[in-house]
Amino acid sequence: MRAARRAALGAVLALLALLLLAPGQASAASYRVAMQGYAFAPASLTVHVGDTVTWTNGVTAPHDVKTTSGPVAIHSPMLDKGQSWTHTFTAAGAYGYYCTVHPDMTARITVLAAPKPTPTPTPTPTHHGTGTSHEAMPMPTRTAPTTHRATATSPKPSAPASPSESPSTSPPVAAAAPQTEPVAAARPLQPLLLLTGLIAGVAVLCLLLVGSRAAASRGED
Repeated sequence: MRAARRAALGAVLALLALLLLAPGQASAASYRVAMQGYAFAPASLTVHVGDTVTWTNGVTAPHDVKTTSGPVAIHSPMLDKGQSWTHTFTAAGAYGYYCTVHPDMTARITVLAAPKPTPTPTPTPTHHGTGTSHEAMPMPTRTAPTTHRATATSPKPSAPASPSESPSTSPPVAAAAPQTEPVAAARPLQPLLLLTGLIAGVAVLCLLLVGSRAAASRGED
């Protein structure tokens, strides 16, 4: 029973690891360089760190790839017609290379640094929205002294009552507008919650299947 539970938990952990590694693998790109007519095509290529480049020989003459400059030295095996060789670049810089059999075959590859992911600005709207609502609340308290002065100077209290009511009603209307920002900022989290719930459901289903098989085996004994 314990061994079956450990196997089910291991399967769930493996699924989580694949989901976490999927975005990193999808960001890498692949490029192809053809060896035809005693030349590399394309002769100039720009890639990023982590990208792969595959050279394919399409003619009967043998060709290879050897760098003449660059942060890392590269030298491929000799490729006959139809053969390919792949290399993944891990260091940024400019790489110049040629074919040792045909020195006139030269090309260049520029490797750029991997782009940095942009941070998600989701937490910022929630703090600004609550701050504006708190600052608008003390506004009605400032209008109170104006009403007392009006009653002391004039015998008619109805005249100063109208200016005191207009500033007191305006702050709640201004404070209600920022409440829509947290709702819009929380929407991108729904796919992640659905994915977590799906993984949890798969784990529970595995545990129920293991428990039912164990109970059935005990009943037969």
